Amino acid sequence: MLRNALWLFTVATIILLFFLPSYTIMQDHQQKNWEYEQKIVALQAKNRALEEERRRLIEDPVYLEQVAREQMGLVREGERVYRLEPPTGE
Repeated sequence: MLRNALWLFTVATIILLFFLPSYTIMQDHQQKNWEYEQKIVALQAKNRALEEERRRLIEDPVYLEQVAREQMGLVREGERVYRLEPPTGE
């Protein structure tokens, strides 16, 4: 009886030692897969936002002018731009 239990314990230990590394590798792959899925979701959201901005730049002249003025510093012909600098704390 003790011999059968010892034999069963030995077989179970060998099976565990054989499959444990594969199981941990599988868990690592599942974790990486989840992280990649999260990155994909974030990149898809960023892509949608960029597509929306592209569409607005093509179709909306008011938005295009706003972007040109704010980000590129462009002005219309004949306009004057006054840049005020904050006073220095002397």
